[in-house]
Amino acid sequence: MIVEDDPAIAEMVADHLTKDGYQVLHAPDGRAGLEKFERERIDLIVLDLMLPELDGTEFLKQVRSASFVPVLIVSAKDGVLDKALGLGFGADDYLTKPFSLIELSARVNASLRRATLYAAEGRPEARSGTTLRIHELTMDTERLAVSKRGEDVKLTGKEYHILKLFMLNPRRAYSKEQIYRAVWHDDYFGDDNAINVHISRLRDKIEDDPSSPRYIITVWGIGYKLGEF
Repeated sequence: MIVEDDPAIAEMVADHLTKDGYQVLHAPDGRAGLEKFERERIDLIVLDLMLPELDGTEFLKQVRSASFVPVLIVSAKDGVLDKALGLGFGADDYLTKPFSLIELSARVNASLRRATLYAAEGRPEARSGTTLRIHELTMDTERLAVSKRGEDVKLTGKEYHILKLFMLNPRRAYSKEQIYRAVWHDDYFGDDNAINVHISRLRDKIEDDPSSPRYIITVWGIGYKLGEF
């Protein structure tokens, strides 16, 4: 589904994705987008941020309260704050207008491929039943759940898989490129902001003091690793 108030852009994107073999729905504003989302089976959302009726960030918050459907933001807003805001509310990727239709196709395909891989991980035949622990943090890979001191920690799909990567490899430091390839299952486009935002959001949820993290620490000049307790 494309949620875009500019009919020319919506038509251009819809035509391109239709040629790629996708069935495409269009909503001209956030309110109409929510109505279609509730009625239809949506596999991916291409979302503009500047929308009438209901803006893109509020639309995304409401979608995320009910679903982890992949969301690709396509917007003219290009500041670091805008990207952090979009990704912080649960978007999976971000393209800035004007954009290449070839890159749009690549990111749509990658988002759907990642969603398929994560869904497969949740199937009974893929579950290991393994419980991972580090200090007061526990990950149940059968339930795809994380808790701290016995209290559930609500993570997005990306946050969960970043944390799982570190907990499975507690002594290894990862570069941002390695994290992106391992979690996004895609080529790294060199956008550090996506990694930084997800790491920051994850720290906010699992650290006692996010400004002085103990679980996910920065390795200067390299990237990040799991802290030692």
